[in-house]
Amino acid sequence: MKKVEVQQKKRVFDDFFKIDEAVVRFELFNGQMSPAVRRLNFERGDAAAVLIFNKEAQKVILINQFRYPTYEKSGGWLIEIVAGMLDKDETPAECIRREVIEETGYQLDTLIPISTFYTTPGGSSERIFLYYAEVINSDRVSRGGGTETEHEDIQIVELSLPDLWKALDTGKIMDAKTLIALLWFKNKMA
Repeated sequence: MKKVEVQQKKRVFDDFFKIDEAVVRFELFNGQMSPAVRRLNFERGDAAAVLIFNKEAQKVILINQFRYPTYEKSGGWLIEIVAGMLDKDETPAECIRREVIEETGYQLDTLIPISTFYTTPGGSSERIFLYYAEVINSDRVSRGGGTETEHEDIQIVELSLPDLWKALDTGKIMDAKTLIALLWFKNKMA
């Protein structure tokens, strides 16, 4: 592993999101050390996400919700797979099971890992643990729709496979974790 020297590190913003500023040197590919450079890290924590497929209905279960950061560029509402931030001492599997009940009302049994990846490694340390799960109609144990305490207003979107491929091909899906999951799923179904 290459060398890294962290010369300074401090939290410059500490709210729901956190931003750390660091001065670092790192080993270059030629073996020399870089000059000291300033880097920012948007620390948001890790997340888990899942692509849910209802085997009986032959539909993928997605959600639609308002995402303020996308408002000015895309109108604000995005169709996504279910996802959530890991609570302290919570495993990714525990997190995603909790989120799926809250957002869709489905209870998950088996989770199949797809991938773990960084969302924006040039500026954020957030990782997403991505899963696939299959459900049947009787796995739905509550209404879903999100939680009032988090001010969520979530619409459940169920798409048949032809409608899913059309949404994917026409750019209706704009969320990266969802695109990754759907491309994996499309390859799995081929």
